[in-house]
Amino acid sequence: MAMKNPYQTYSNNAVTTASPGELTLMLYNGCLKFINQAKQAVADGNIEAKNTSIQKAQAIIQELMVTLNMEMAVSENLMSLYDYLNRRLVEANIKNDTIILEEVEGFVTEFRDTWKEVIQKNRQLQHAGTGGQA
Repeated sequence: MAMKNPYQTYSNNAVTTASPGELTLMLYNGCLKFINQAKQAVADGNIEAKNTSIQKAQAIIQELMVTLNMEMAVSENLMSLYDYLNRRLVEANIKNDTIILEEVEGFVTEFRDTWKEVIQKNRQLQHAGTGGQA
């Protein structure tokens, strides 16, 4: 029996056991990873790798769009921002423009950092609600 790649096993377990909030954080981190790969590919003149990385970043933004709960007021604003980011990624892909990629990276970093704070505060509230017991 072949042994599975331990990193792949860990990654699969991390995704399957993550809360919805943690999954969103993983999406933001993945998007940032692909944007950075795209920037490097542009610098290296590797158009195919740039295209693939930007398309992966776009797929993550699109996933964030379809998972929005549109019953919440903030979701309309997020939908507009995600749509803008998606269009900017298309433009960056067409123009091989790292400045646009950096702009999108800035937005996604802010979203990720804010989301991370929300998760941490939620954990603190849950921990406080249990009287400090695990």
